[in-house]
Amino acid sequence: MSHFKHHVFFCCNQRAAGEACCASHGAAELRAYAKDRVKALGLNGPNKVRINHAGCLDRCDQGPVMVIYPEAIWYTYIDQADIDEIIDSHLCQGHPVERLKI
Repeated sequence: MSHFKHHVFFCCNQRAAGEACCASHGAAELRAYAKDRVKALGLNGPNKVRINHAGCLDRCDQGPVMVIYPEAIWYTYIDQADIDEIIDSHLCQGHPVERLKI
């Protein structure tokens, strides 16, 4: 059995200037936002949700990206509204956000 119901990994990889990477799209800031929002909703902790920083997830051309396990659903996102939709729909209600899936 998994320690978390959902384990969310945000790619926060930084590449050399000019190369596509999630860090250049504000991934670290949006990961921090997601972590704070999950905590505010009381969704964090064992048997709940864990938000993690990840190195390169090798999908920079589709970035910024995150992946949610155990479903192995990959998302791209642009802003806090997208993060809110993923949290509200996928993490809270169990419904993946089709428009953001990659």
